[in-house]
Amino acid sequence: MSRTRHTFSIRRRLTAQLLVVAAVLSGLLFYSIRTVADAAVEQTQDRILGAATLAIAEELRGGAEGIDIDLPYSAFSMLGALGNDRIFYRVDVNGALATGYADLPLPDTIPSGLNPEFYNAVQLGYAVRVAAVGRSVLVEGRPVPVLVAVAQTRSVQDSIVAGLTNRALLLGAGFFLLAALLAVAMARSVLQPVGDLADAVTRRGPQDLRPVRRQVPEELGPLVNALNGFIGRLSGALSRTETFIAEAAHYIRTPLATLRAQTEIALRQSEDEAAREQLRKIIRLADNTARSASQLLDHAAVIYRTDQRSDEDMDLGRVTEGIVDGFRPSAELRDIDLDYIAPDAPVTIAADRLLIETVIRNLIDNAIKYSSEFGEVSITLERTDTQAVLTVADTGRGLAGLRLDALGKRFERGGNVADVVGSGLGLAIVTEVAAAYGGTLDLTDREGGGACARFSLPLA
Repeated sequence: MSRTRHTFSIRRRLTAQLLVVAAVLSGLLFYSIRTVADAAVEQTQDRILGAATLAIAEELRGGAEGIDIDLPYSAFSMLGALGNDRIFYRVDVNGALATGYADLPLPDTIPSGLNPEFYNAVQLGYAVRVAAVGRSVLVEGRPVPVLVAVAQTRSVQDSIVAGLTNRALLLGAGFFLLAALLAVAMARSVLQPVGDLADAVTRRGPQDLRPVRRQVPEELGPLVNALNGFIGRLSGALSRTETFIAEAAHYIRTPLATLRAQTEIALRQSEDEAAREQLRKIIRLADNTARSASQLLDHAAVIYRTDQRSDEDMDLGRVTEGIVDGFRPSAELRDIDLDYIAPDAPVTIAADRLLIETVIRNLIDNAIKYSSEFGEVSITLERTDTQAVLTVADTGRGLAGLRLDALGKRFERGGNVADVVGSGLGLAIVTEVAAAYGGTLDLTDREGGGACARFSLPLA
């Protein structure tokens, strides 16, 4: 049986696409958390840094001798509450350095009022965050501009952001893992109706050609309609095939039988020996053609019925006995003794009656055909624990060293039967029926001369 070549898997493709979406969303989640965390930490530090800067600026006092600068301890304690960062400060009065680090970078524009201006800078090789505040202090009744700048290194901020980043990474990984599991489950769930439909069609027997009546998603409707259309066409084709086989059997066998009868009449009426010999050849050719046509039609019927068989429980003993009785007249014409032995109890099998009858007829016909006159054909039916075994043995020419794998092929015949009418299809039919039912056919030489065919089928 040929199998469809799969180019890709919808389930794997859908799962991969969902995993890509999950990965993108996980990355966006990580980036969003990282960005928000960084902004939140920086805003918190800016507020603390701005409060410390304002605290220093608010402690500036003007007097007759100048500006009194008192750096409050609370300002530095606020900055030290977050961790061990380095602190830098600078106080300029009227544009000149009053105290602090002279190299601390100043803002591009001098701020006015008590609203801190924040900016990033580098101080002594450290990346720092700077807050600058500008105000005016009265000295001898005149306003003097003062600039206060306080800087703090970013190590604490970076460590906090790093911790939050690790948590965001774990959260993103967990989200991706959960999304991956959901993607696999979703892909399986989405494609489950396809698998259910395939299982429903697969469980059907070969003779079940009813339309598919199953609730399916809307997207599978065109597929089911196409499948039902195909089943309808196949059912019609098989019906026409069966009708053709039956009609062909009638229209082939009837003219051949008529030809043979007319030739026999001509043979009895003819007195010319040469003409009588030609008429005998015509009769032999008619017999050969009739047998070949009959077996070809039987083989066609077997091929059809193995896919469209109607199995029923039957007593193999009674079926065999009826066929044996039908062959007794032809066996007696050649003085061949037909011996049939079967158990008293029924031997029940579940099979198509037409196929089984075809097998038995072919086995017995071969045994009679290849047996010599005054020979014997022994037919034995046995029952084992699991199988029914039909053995047909003759006293004919034997197998001439050939095996079943050669004789079981279509149109294959032994080299020692060229003078006997035959088509080489009998054993091929038996072999195909045995394979269809999980049975076996064994063909061996019979001790003392002849052949022995052993056909077995599972019991019902």
